[in-house]
Amino acid sequence: MPVCIHHISTEVPEFIYSQAFARDCMMGWSRVPRTKRMISAIHDRSGIETRHSACGDFLPGREPELYKPGPDGIPISPATGDRNALYAKAARELAVKLARKTLDHAEGFTAQDITHIVFVSCTGFVNPGPDYHIIRELGLSNHVQRYTLGFMGCYAAFPGLRMAAQFCEADPKAVVLVMCLELCTLHLQIDERADSLLANSLFADGAAAAIVSARKPVPGRPAFVVRDFNTSLVTSGEQDMAWTIGNEGFNMVLSSYSPDIIGSNIKQMLSDSLRAKGMSLEDIQEWAVHPGGRAILDRVEESLGLAPDALNASREILRGYGNMSSATVLFVLKELLESADTERALTGAMAFGPGLTVETAVFERIGCAVVQLPEAVVEEEAERLAA
Repeated sequence: MPVCIHHISTEVPEFIYSQAFARDCMMGWSRVPRTKRMISAIHDRSGIETRHSACGDFLPGREPELYKPGPDGIPISPATGDRNALYAKAARELAVKLARKTLDHAEGFTAQDITHIVFVSCTGFVNPGPDYHIIRELGLSNHVQRYTLGFMGCYAAFPGLRMAAQFCEADPKAVVLVMCLELCTLHLQIDERADSLLANSLFADGAAAAIVSARKPVPGRPAFVVRDFNTSLVTSGEQDMAWTIGNEGFNMVLSSYSPDIIGSNIKQMLSDSLRAKGMSLEDIQEWAVHPGGRAILDRVEESLGLAPDALNASREILRGYGNMSSATVLFVLKELLESADTERALTGAMAFGPGLTVETAVFERIGCAVVQLPEAVVEEEAERLAA
């Protein structure tokens, strides 16, 4: 029996910022005209309209909890410990809320069915962690096996899903809850480095969870059948994307050359991995590409020769949520499930992260979410509206 991703749920923190508001805040923190122009350009070209955050410090009328203003009005950069303390509190609340939502909506599964939890995050550390609190607060079995994948970055959803699939292949009775939870905004850097300015314009907070098992999918419910996973390295980009821990949060190295490096390599890498499984690029019917930024999506689309609407799901998630690191590609996959208007499609998925690491997967989407009316009914309704 093949392994399936039966259901995907998503959740975001309560605070929401428009990209225009974030741009204006960050421009106000700089005294250098050139930096102000860079901030404005980066935000305006990001392809992002809104982002969510576990921190509401910048909303009017709120007393700052983490990013407290200095004498000049510019926020004082918080210590790593203070940022992580907020992560511990907010991640627990968000994880439990998402796990409950996932089990409430995953038809055919209950809390007692869960045998494994794979928790993925690169934006904080705490133990007992959110996976522990999911078990305690939702009444899961105390014998649930827990695994944490930490500090892998934006591509980490795929190792998490791969691990879940391997558990299910080894034990057909296994039911795995995979959760990717990232609170990137807790690592906002108050400085004028180009890497910081770019990261500050992109990253956001969010979480996504998937139910993975070897059970038969529920009839009529869209799901993904797992076909393949592949890992590749673009070692020439090792210095262009990195993620380290500093005294004032986690520091992101995010070169503006990263999209070009990905674009120059992705077609050959993907073609090679598909060929090894007896497939080709032409076999892929829909795409779930991690929206690391608008430029990355543009380069992937150009390199693979995709249709202008092929990455609509990725662009829509980027527009509404920004880059939520490892959780983001699950948002995209959920969008594809919910908008599915055909019974089957071969789905190519990919994400990128430090290293430069490229993770790809092939899923077969089965089931149709959008009801297709008979052609005669469609024509009749069109005539009625035109009358």
